[in-house]
Amino acid sequence: MEKELDYTFYKTPIGIAKICGNIDGIHSVSVIDNDDKEITKEIPDSLKACVVQLDEYFQNKRTEFDLKLNPQGTKFQKRVWQELQSIPFAKTTTYLSQSKNMGNIKAIRAIAAANGKNPIWIIIPCHRVLGSDGSLTGYAGGIWRKKWLLEHENPTNQTSLF
Repeated sequence: MEKELDYTFYKTPIGIAKICGNIDGIHSVSVIDNDDKEITKEIPDSLKACVVQLDEYFQNKRTEFDLKLNPQGTKFQKRVWQELQSIPFAKTTTYLSQSKNMGNIKAIRAIAAANGKNPIWIIIPCHRVLGSDGSLTGYAGGIWRKKWLLEHENPTNQTSLF
């Protein structure tokens, strides 16, 4: 019998995040576009570390997550999501490179589709995957959020001309 899921709503700079999980780990982190959604005042114990770590990420105090994850998906999807977690903070890769790393260049479309079904926003960093030409292709949270996250992780510093 599966344990009941706890959930919380957490305000981020780019929308409200809905976090679901239990003592078995985080099942999902998704962004919702309803800014009127009430933020959870009392966060369930099973989700506190996730909220703290996301908060640290958005405050530029965290570059890696240390959470127990329990995403629900097929064996193939879970393998793709595991591969996504190997992309370093502030770095990007392409769908083609990801398929090469997974040992099956012909699976590029299936791998891209599995990326699109990633249930754990930011923590499993599918936002770090680009098109082969470097374009910001496909992102369930919206391309503008993907761009924001990439800029957040790798800000361009203005240099002085003098």
